[in-house]
Amino acid sequence: MSIKTEAIGKEWPATTYEVGKEKIGEYARVLGIENPVHFDREAAKAAGFRDVVAPPMFCVVYSAPALGPAMFDPEVGMNFAAMVHGGQEFVWGEPACSGDEITTTAKCLEIYEKTDKGFYVFETTSVNQDGAEVVKGTWTNIVRGV
Repeated sequence: MSIKTEAIGKEWPATTYEVGKEKIGEYARVLGIENPVHFDREAAKAAGFRDVVAPPMFCVVYSAPALGPAMFDPEVGMNFAAMVHGGQEFVWGEPACSGDEITTTAKCLEIYEKTDKGFYVFETTSVNQDGAEVVKGTWTNIVRGV
Protein backbone atom coordinates (compact mmCIF):
# COMPACT_ATOMS: atom_id res chain seq x y z
CA MET A 1 0.00 0.00 0.00
CA SER A 2 1.46 3.37 -0.92
CA ILE A 3 1.00 6.49 1.15
CA LYS A 4 -0.67 9.68 -0.02
CA THR A 5 1.58 12.70 -0.36
CA GLU A 6 -0.84 15.25 -1.82
CA ALA A 7 -1.24 17.00 1.54
CA ILE A 8 2.43 18.03 1.78
CA GLY A 9 2.45 21.80 2.13
CA LYS A 10 -1.25 21.99 2.99
CA GLU A 11 -2.30 24.37 5.75
CA TRP A 12 -5.46 24.14 7.84
CA PRO A 13 -7.59 26.92 9.36
CA ALA A 14 -6.22 28.49 12.52
CA THR A 15 -7.61 27.82 15.97
CA THR A 16 -7.67 30.33 18.81
CA TYR A 17 -7.32 29.65 22.54
CA GLU A 18 -7.72 32.15 25.36
CA VAL A 19 -5.27 31.31 28.13
CA GLY A 20 -6.92 31.37 31.55
CA LYS A 21 -5.26 31.79 34.93
CA GLU A 22 -7.21 28.84 36.37
CA LYS A 23 -6.26 26.53 33.49
CA ILE A 24 -2.58 27.38 34.00
CA GLY A 25 -2.91 26.61 37.71
CA GLU A 26 -4.75 23.34 37.06
CA TYR A 27 -2.11 22.23 34.57
CA ALA A 28 0.75 23.11 36.94
CA ARG A 29 -0.91 21.36 39.90
CA VAL A 30 -1.47 18.15 37.92
CA LEU A 31 2.24 18.08 37.07
CA GLY A 32 3.26 18.84 40.66
CA ILE A 33 4.77 22.21 39.71
CA GLU A 34 4.81 24.49 42.76
CA ASN A 35 6.47 27.64 41.41
CA PRO A 36 4.19 30.56 42.36
CA VAL A 37 4.63 32.24 38.94
CA HIS A 38 2.07 29.70 37.68
CA PHE A 39 -0.53 30.64 40.31
CA ASP A 40 0.04 34.14 41.66
CA ARG A 41 -0.03 37.33 39.58
CA GLU A 42 2.22 39.29 41.92
CA ALA A 43 4.84 36.51 41.94
CA ALA A 44 4.69 36.30 38.15
CA LYS A 45 5.05 40.05 37.70
CA ALA A 46 7.89 40.19 40.24
CA ALA A 47 9.66 37.53 38.12
CA GLY A 48 9.29 39.71 35.00
CA PHE A 49 6.23 38.12 33.38
CA ARG A 50 3.19 40.05 32.12
CA ASP A 51 0.81 37.88 34.16
CA VAL A 52 0.60 34.32 35.52
CA VAL A 53 2.80 32.34 33.14
CA ALA A 54 2.04 28.92 31.67
CA PRO A 55 4.56 26.09 32.02
CA PRO A 56 6.29 25.47 28.66
CA MET A 57 4.48 22.20 27.83
CA PHE A 58 1.12 23.93 28.30
CA CYS A 59 1.68 24.63 24.59
CA VAL A 60 0.07 21.28 23.84
CA VAL A 61 -3.21 22.58 25.30
CA TYR A 62 -3.46 25.45 22.81
CA SER A 63 -1.65 24.00 19.78
CA ALA A 64 -3.07 20.46 19.60
CA PRO A 65 -6.57 21.64 18.58
CA ALA A 66 -5.09 23.04 15.36
CA LEU A 67 -3.27 19.77 14.70
CA GLY A 68 -6.34 17.52 15.03
CA PRO A 69 -8.03 18.49 11.74
CA ALA A 70 -4.71 18.05 9.93
CA MET A 71 -4.17 14.54 11.26
CA PHE A 72 -7.74 13.46 10.50
CA ASP A 73 -7.86 15.01 7.03
CA PRO A 74 -8.73 12.35 4.41
CA GLU A 75 -6.12 13.92 2.10
CA VAL A 76 -3.46 12.98 4.65
CA GLY A 77 -4.84 9.45 4.86
CA MET A 78 -3.27 8.22 8.10
CA ASN A 79 -4.26 4.75 9.30
CA PHE A 80 -4.86 5.46 12.99
CA ALA A 81 -5.12 1.77 13.89
CA ALA A 82 -1.43 1.40 13.03
CA MET A 83 -0.20 4.83 14.17
CA VAL A 84 2.29 5.47 16.95
CA HIS A 85 3.55 8.77 18.30
CA GLY A 86 6.94 9.47 16.78
CA GLY A 87 7.90 12.62 18.61
CA GLN A 88 7.41 16.29 19.32
CA GLU A 89 9.87 19.14 19.20
CA PHE A 90 9.15 22.66 20.38
CA VAL A 91 10.94 25.98 20.07
CA TRP A 92 9.54 28.50 22.55
CA GLY A 93 9.38 32.24 22.08
CA GLU A 94 7.31 34.73 24.06
CA PRO A 95 5.93 33.05 27.22
CA ALA A 96 2.20 32.31 27.23
CA CYS A 97 0.50 34.22 30.03
CA SER A 98 -2.98 34.42 31.48
CA GLY A 99 -5.16 36.60 29.30
CA ASP A 100 -3.29 35.83 26.08
CA GLU A 101 -5.26 34.90 22.99
CA ILE A 102 -3.15 32.38 21.12
CA THR A 103 -3.79 31.56 17.47
CA THR A 104 -2.28 28.38 16.07
CA THR A 105 -1.91 27.26 12.47
CA ALA A 106 -0.99 23.77 11.29
CA LYS A 107 0.85 22.73 8.15
CA CYS A 108 1.95 19.37 6.72
CA LEU A 109 5.72 19.47 6.26
CA GLU A 110 6.46 15.95 5.09
CA ILE A 111 4.90 12.60 4.32
CA TYR A 112 7.29 9.86 3.35
CA GLU A 113 7.83 6.13 3.51
CA LYS A 114 10.83 4.46 5.12
CA THR A 115 11.32 0.81 6.16
CA ASP A 116 7.65 -0.10 5.62
CA LYS A 117 6.49 2.81 7.77
CA GLY A 118 4.78 6.08 6.86
CA PHE A 119 6.15 9.23 8.47
CA TYR A 120 3.77 12.18 8.81
CA VAL A 121 5.40 15.41 9.93
CA PHE A 122 3.35 18.48 10.85
CA GLU A 123 4.30 21.94 12.04
CA THR A 124 2.25 24.21 14.27
CA THR A 125 2.96 27.89 14.79
CA SER A 126 1.33 29.69 17.70
CA VAL A 127 1.28 33.48 18.06
CA ASN A 128 -0.24 35.68 20.74
CA GLN A 129 -2.60 38.62 20.30
CA ASP A 130 0.37 40.91 19.58
CA GLY A 131 1.65 38.65 16.79
CA ALA A 132 4.62 37.42 18.86
CA GLU A 133 5.50 33.78 18.24
CA VAL A 134 4.84 31.79 21.39
CA VAL A 135 5.91 28.34 20.16
CA LYS A 136 6.65 26.44 16.98
CA GLY A 137 6.04 22.72 17.17
CA THR A 138 7.07 19.81 14.98
CA TRP A 139 4.90 16.73 15.43
CA THR A 140 5.82 13.36 13.94
CA ASN A 141 3.47 10.38 13.66
CA ILE A 142 4.53 6.99 12.37
CA VAL A 143 2.19 4.50 10.73
CA ARG A 144 3.40 0.90 10.72
CA GLY A 145 2.98 -1.43 7.80
CA VAL A 146 2.35 0.94 4.92
